[in-house]
Amino acid sequence: MLSLLFLILYIPAVVSSSSQMAGIFPQDPALPIGSTLTATCSVSPDLGLHASSLFWSLNGRRLPSSSYSVLSPTALSVTLPGLPASRQRSGDNLVCHNHGGHVLAGSCLYIGMPPVKPVNLTCWSRNTKDLTCRWAPGGQGETFIKTKYTLKYKLRWYGRERECEEYNAAQPYSCYIPRDLALFTPYEIWVEATNLLGSATSDVITLDILDVVTTDPPSGVSVSRVGNLEDHLSVRWESPPALKDFLFQAKYQIRYRLEDNSDWKVMDDVGNQTSCRLAGLRPGTVYFVQVRCNPVGIFGSRRSGIWSEWSHPTAASTPHSERVLSGSCDSKSGDSNSTLRRELKQFFGWVRNHAYGCGGMSIKLYDQWRVWMQKSHKTRNQVGKELSRTHLHSHTTTTCTGMHTGMHTGMHTGMHTCMHTGLIESFVSSCLNRSAFLVQGNPH
Repeated sequence: MLSLLFLILYIPAVVSSSSQMAGIFPQDPALPIGSTLTATCSVSPDLGLHASSLFWSLNGRRLPSSSYSVLSPTALSVTLPGLPASRQRSGDNLVCHNHGGHVLAGSCLYIGMPPVKPVNLTCWSRNTKDLTCRWAPGGQGETFIKTKYTLKYKLRWYGRERECEEYNAAQPYSCYIPRDLALFTPYEIWVEATNLLGSATSDVITLDILDVVTTDPPSGVSVSRVGNLEDHLSVRWESPPALKDFLFQAKYQIRYRLEDNSDWKVMDDVGNQTSCRLAGLRPGTVYFVQVRCNPVGIFGSRRSGIWSEWSHPTAASTPHSERVLSGSCDSKSGDSNSTLRRELKQFFGWVRNHAYGCGGMSIKLYDQWRVWMQKSHKTRNQVGKELSRTHLHSHTTTTCTGMHTGMHTGMHTGMHTCMHTGLIESFVSSCLNRSAFLVQGNPH
């Protein structure tokens, strides 16, 4: 708003004093969007100015003379149809000037909308010590002029009405009550919105502080490996310290994500324990883990509390797989693992019937089993798709983890396998350590 030294309230045909030489009527009006305004600038005869020599400006822009009307030698009016919303909450500046451009008088125009009933009023208490409430303005939320929101509260059956005093400029639709709150008795809480064009009141909510408790995130969150298990991590944490003196049963949630992925996976079934094991993870991978708490049933409250914020991310990595390189032969869960285990069992059963100890096992034995499986139409899923492409007796390098074993003359020199569990690989390796592989023909 412009600072004007000669601003007065004009009443037609009256200048209030000799020291106030000009004025605009109406002064600082508030109008709904789309309204038409006619304003009049009146000057004192002592200034020796004729109304026809004056001009108007709005927000620093000169208005066209076609919108003026000379009402008398000392009064000039301007008509503004279909006024748009104010550009700023402090109002638009309408100014009357003399012929030289000097400011004679000014007025602020507040063009906007009355407030709509505030909605979505919610409140929560951190550790039962305070109360924070948040709401949303009704309608489209924008009134275009300054609107004041006041949070009010009182005990339901007695007590005087009180106003919240600590508003957050960074969050304009919230207020914080830091102290002097009663437990075991309900409060009535509501929000009033007012501006120059009207007022509106939200619905009244009734709540008990114990029913809307949240807490600090769990502390002491640690994530560690579970021995050499390549797909497990152990997560441990401590209960929120601020609630140790309260009778309640907490429940927890865990969420975790890959280091290079922003999508979190949430575990809802942690319960009230303070440790959990994550399984089915990728070997050799960094994970970020967070925990949060919901204080349930504080002092016998029958309602669930409010989830805390998530703890700071804690990172840990799973061990690298000794069998499968990252990005190759990815382990699958569910049916494919069951199928693989079943077919491995069939393979070792077949070995018992066709080989006589490790010393009598040949490199071609595995190929014979594959042929037998293909003929019996039982190769499928991971074994059928991957092992059928792998030749133990060739030098071809595959994308899977390779076990390349050099052997002396007369023996096969290249061996590449791709098995998710590594059981066959371990079996063959143990045999290599105990006795040499012998090149044998296919038994019939």
